[in-house]
Amino acid sequence: MAGDRRKSPGRTDAWSPSISWFATRKVRNIRCSRATATATAGANIRCRAPAGIRDLGTETHFEYGSRVGIWRIARLLERHGVHGTISSCAEALRRNPEVTAWLSQSGHDVLGHGLRWTEQWTLSRDEERDHLQRAVALFVELLGERPVGWNSRSFPSVNTRDLLVEEGGFLYDSDPCNDDLPYFVPAKGGRLLVVPYSKTLNDSRYLVSPGYVTPKDFVDNVESYLDFLIGEAREEGGRMMTIAVHARWTGQPNRAAALEGVIEAVLSRPEAGFMRRNDIARYWLSLFPAEGDTP
Repeated sequence: MAGDRRKSPGRTDAWSPSISWFATRKVRNIRCSRATATATAGANIRCRAPAGIRDLGTETHFEYGSRVGIWRIARLLERHGVHGTISSCAEALRRNPEVTAWLSQSGHDVLGHGLRWTEQWTLSRDEERDHLQRAVALFVELLGERPVGWNSRSFPSVNTRDLLVEEGGFLYDSDPCNDDLPYFVPAKGGRLLVVPYSKTLNDSRYLVSPGYVTPKDFVDNVESYLDFLIGEAREEGGRMMTIAVHARWTGQPNRAAALEGVIEAVLSRPEAGFMRRNDIARYWLSLFPAEGDTP
């Protein structure tokens, strides 16, 4: 962003220190839905089965998330009364009806993560538009409501944001990882809200180097991040923290224990709390209504 970002609309010049600080929780349930599965362990590690050979090892690795991990995390969140944001591909929900049934009555919101777990940047503009429209339609069919936010696999294409605006039903884009607070970007016909994502507190660090050696490293990392932001928030106003976990990874028992430690750490600090991304977006839009909107 060009210029002084601290003076752009929705930044700290208009952000009251008396407003609560935000911490957000995200759980992902992602499955490859192609005949040939690809194993991806973060941005730096990739192994691909030869063409024409079905990678059953990777398939079962992903399947742990839908068979076991998602339910372990669901019970943990319910036990602590935490509602978060579920980032999911539409096709993953179609293939996991039990998860879809749970999600529809769970109180969590949904962040669109694609039709399939597709690399958006490999698609033409028309192909990406088609995927986006089909994903929205499938979310509506399965859940009775559409996603109002979007987060691409790994990173978006050069067309993604324009297509979100063109589609017309999205309140926010969660692809950028460039801020600690929501902000607005110019868009055709007006503006689009960005609710930034972050890969700093992401459980993919269990699989990459340097990363987490033990689950306790995850807890320590979150607490350091949290306490520093709380100190900043006391002086400058609210902040947002994104914690991203995957059912196939953090759904493992030892890592689920770490997630519980993270939740307890957040809940033990009176300045911190959990919010769904949809709620953060709507709150920010209410603070900074567009010209002509009713405050």
